[in-house]
Amino acid sequence: MLYHLFEHFQEWDLPGQGLWHYLSFRAIMASVTALLIAIFAGKRIIRWLQKKQIGETIRDLGLEGQMEKKGTPTMGGIIIFISIMISALLFADLTNIYILLLFLTTIWFFLIGFTDDYIKVFKHDKKGLSEKAKLAGQLVFGLGIGLAVCFSDQIVVREDTGVPAPQQKTLAGLAPEGSAEVQLQLEEALTATTKTKTDVVKSTKTTIPFVKDHEFDYAWLSPFDGTFGWYTKWAIYVLMIVIVVAACSNGTNLTDGMDGLAGGTSAIAGVVLALFAWLGGNIINSEYLNIMYIPGSGEIVVFMAAFVGALIGFLWYNSYPAQVFMGDTGSLMLGGIIGVCAILIRKELLIPILCGVFFVESLSVIVQRTYFRITKHRTGTGKRVFKMAPLHHHYQKEGVPALIKSPAHAIPEAKIVARFWIVSVILAVATIAMLKIR
Repeated sequence: MLYHLFEHFQEWDLPGQGLWHYLSFRAIMASVTALLIAIFAGKRIIRWLQKKQIGETIRDLGLEGQMEKKGTPTMGGIIIFISIMISALLFADLTNIYILLLFLTTIWFFLIGFTDDYIKVFKHDKKGLSEKAKLAGQLVFGLGIGLAVCFSDQIVVREDTGVPAPQQKTLAGLAPEGSAEVQLQLEEALTATTKTKTDVVKSTKTTIPFVKDHEFDYAWLSPFDGTFGWYTKWAIYVLMIVIVVAACSNGTNLTDGMDGLAGGTSAIAGVVLALFAWLGGNIINSEYLNIMYIPGSGEIVVFMAAFVGALIGFLWYNSYPAQVFMGDTGSLMLGGIIGVCAILIRKELLIPILCGVFFVESLSVIVQRTYFRITKHRTGTGKRVFKMAPLHHHYQKEGVPALIKSPAHAIPEAKIVARFWIVSVILAVATIAMLKIR
């Protein structure tokens, strides 16, 4: 809103008005604002949750320090939601299609998670919203995002047309970031200095590491040519989008089992996605790094900055020992935002690496359940691969027979979380480094 307010009064030549054209300034302001809202509003929200006796119901799973958490306020995702929404509304361009889709994502997954927590807390139903209902909500929204990417004429990428371009202009004097008008000037100047012209197109291309140009086209998976092949490639792309959205949301939800674990790992992923949006939404940076240029996607930086700021502020209260839990209200929302953001900047195939912690946590649950059912069917007694799933509880559990016996003794929760954060940072750095590996 502030961005549009300053745009509206641009003829007044107000002091500092030019700063609002810069993504860097608005991203910093969004991050700091979200951080402050989470810290100061979070304290009041926690008190309100305590007053309403909205405490976490704890099942005794034999984990060290587990029962001490009984009664800790849950539904803390409300803090994250308010911080992101207010900050992004203030500093983002609300006419940008990518920002609008991220707003819808935040609201949709917040409502799914809120409904689940509401049923658990107020209806006293430990099961909450059924797995089928949550999955249906994720799949439906993923389909909506897929159709938006497919049909919106504002979601495009810029590619070489192969047509020779005159070499007349230079990029000297043009700012490397800023408003859509500045980026348009940069595009025109770059076209004039390169050997071929570029044009915006609807594309099913995405980013993939270890190959030339870092590009993968879903059309390569289509066995058909012609008109039917065109429909098939978009159907494959939309299906992939649906899978990514559901997988990211569920992965974050499964990771949310220790104080600060989901919040910290999500913040790390958010920083990398913001960086990718910055580079891919900037004509000069994308040309220099030889990565896909997505017009208008740079605005995502502002939203993701608010995302990271809100999570850091939330960790003020959620770090060990937690004063509040995010609940499904927060975890489903965080995963949804990460998944949709990765899709919009064409980095969804990097998710298994960038969000490797979420990926392994989800995989551990799948492996555990599958192996248990197979062994129970064959021998009558189910066996376990891990002492307990998701994976973070495996390191916290002791005295349970399992195929993987290490570690021999339980590791303190705070140390497990810190080590998972370190792994997330390593994966984040590796993901960024892939921009230069061909």
